[in-house]
Amino acid sequence: MSHYHRPDSQTIQSLKDIANKLRIHSIEATNASNSGHPTSCCSAADIMSVLFFHTMRYTIKEPRHPNNDRFILSKGHAAPILYAAWAEAGLFPASQLLDLRKLSSDLEGHPTPRLNFVDVATGSLGQGLSCAAGMAYTGKYFDKSDYRVYCLIGDGESAEGSIWEALAFSSRYQLDNLVAIFDINRLGQSEATSLGHDLDVYRARVEAFGWNTYVVDGHDVEELCKALWEASQVTGKPTCILAKTYKGQGIPGVADSDNWHGKPLGDKAKEAIEAIKQNIANLDTHNIIAQQPNLDLTPINTKALLSAPPSYKMGESVATRLAYGTALVKLGKANNRVVAMDGDTKNSTYSQKFKDAFPDRFIECYIAEQNLVGVGIGCGTRDRTIPFISTFAAFFTRAFDQIRMGAISQTNANFVGSHAGVSIGEDGPSQMALEDIAMFRSVPGSTVFYPSDAVSTERAVELAANTKGICFIRTSRPNVPVIYNNEEEFVVGKAKIVRQSTSDVVTVVGSCVTLYEALKAADILAQSNVNIRVIDPFTIKPIDGATILASARETGGKVITVEDHYAEGGIGEAVAGALSAYPNITVKRLFVPEIPRSGKCEELMEKYGISASCIVKAVNSILSA
Repeated sequence: MSHYHRPDSQTIQSLKDIANKLRIHSIEATNASNSGHPTSCCSAADIMSVLFFHTMRYTIKEPRHPNNDRFILSKGHAAPILYAAWAEAGLFPASQLLDLRKLSSDLEGHPTPRLNFVDVATGSLGQGLSCAAGMAYTGKYFDKSDYRVYCLIGDGESAEGSIWEALAFSSRYQLDNLVAIFDINRLGQSEATSLGHDLDVYRARVEAFGWNTYVVDGHDVEELCKALWEASQVTGKPTCILAKTYKGQGIPGVADSDNWHGKPLGDKAKEAIEAIKQNIANLDTHNIIAQQPNLDLTPINTKALLSAPPSYKMGESVATRLAYGTALVKLGKANNRVVAMDGDTKNSTYSQKFKDAFPDRFIECYIAEQNLVGVGIGCGTRDRTIPFISTFAAFFTRAFDQIRMGAISQTNANFVGSHAGVSIGEDGPSQMALEDIAMFRSVPGSTVFYPSDAVSTERAVELAANTKGICFIRTSRPNVPVIYNNEEEFVVGKAKIVRQSTSDVVTVVGSCVTLYEALKAADILAQSNVNIRVIDPFTIKPIDGATILASARETGGKVITVEDHYAEGGIGEAVAGALSAYPNITVKRLFVPEIPRSGKCEELMEKYGISASCIVKAVNSILSA
């Protein structure tokens, strides 16, 4: 068994000196930008010094090498001290720290992966630990590597429920390669935090969540060194280090004082820097070289294709959510880095099929959707997995902040939401996703799939796995007929014309359940010698404006959209936006106009104006206008 060796006095002094250099860098950088959070940096300086110059293993030549230990600054407003640590480690000249928050610099106000040493964007508080847990899970169970994950959390953000979701998750899966460090500096943004410096309550709560826990003086580098070493010896549990610190530590008249959050020191900077320098034994000391990891991990294959093409019979009735599960298993067979996770809805989303086939690559995240999304984003960092994250589409709305931060994190994550719209039937409006398309369309760089049958669903899953950025696949509860041949080719941003003639007078655009209502309407109208063109957009973002425009022009400039979604942000607005620059085109939109109620699928679609009979009325109306 290993025994702890206390660092020698020279190492201890060097770590103290580096911590104070980090404080000075943070003060100078925030003063140069006239904005930022120097006091939040100063409380964490000793922690950062010990982590980066004593505990963590990483290579400067390749900050995102898969073997490197990971560090996540959950309290992202302390970004200047993260930048300072990497500058002191030699990644870039310290002079660049003075470019903090300038438009020309990647040293932004909060960290983003524009920087080659940042894995996930932080700044919207309470999210870092979930991402760290996803990284740690990947390291322990997928990479099976010895890299460790460290997450620095502010005491203020520990009020966020997502932190406690992540604590529960990490304990459940025995992530002994994960260390959470709480920087308990007592002060929040506008007043003291709810617990202040009550370390006993923090400890009781964290230990109740099953974590190995240490309480330390966060300004004592020797205590920090020992606690972090002891954490590395613990098996079967993640470790939490509760570090008692003081906001603005080292700054006379500012340390542990109210009303200094988010404020540069201004005229006080010179005095503060001189005071901190008095505690540095050697300003010119050479920095300690970080421990080097064993560089034995190699890039994974990030291409994932279906192991077999779709195999359905035309007209066969299959729910798109079921086809999702089938496709996911096929991807998993073809690429062992495809992983899946769910929030205790796997028997409804059909991710259960993936769990049955590949239990070692499935993560049950339980009913904690914010953590579910954060874990998925963490699993996808450094391209170590191809994650698919599923639950009822409605439940992703509670994790929208994590999803939008995922876009800022440049994540490649695939979200699959089932049970969309009033077509789910009797469960009622709380379960009906009627704003999910709008939500995911609003995410920058996202791709939104809305497949209409089993064949197109399988291809949507395959395309999402190979599309950069955030992807969302909307799946539905009802069984719907297969309308595409198994050999049909699908492309992101390319719609399908599923019914047309040379005498079409209106173009109707619908997806999945409303596409079939449009086809029923077409049959009804044909009996009166009224022909309509029916389009399946396949992706709502990007929308195939060219195909829809061409059809609109061929059908007298008359377009109807019909969707199992609210008016705002769905298919109708996507189509209207694509056609808005062109004259002489009328777009009539059918959608769910109000908060619905429970009922049978057919009743609800009729009541809320998206059934075949409603489409027939809309066609007659637009023709008579």
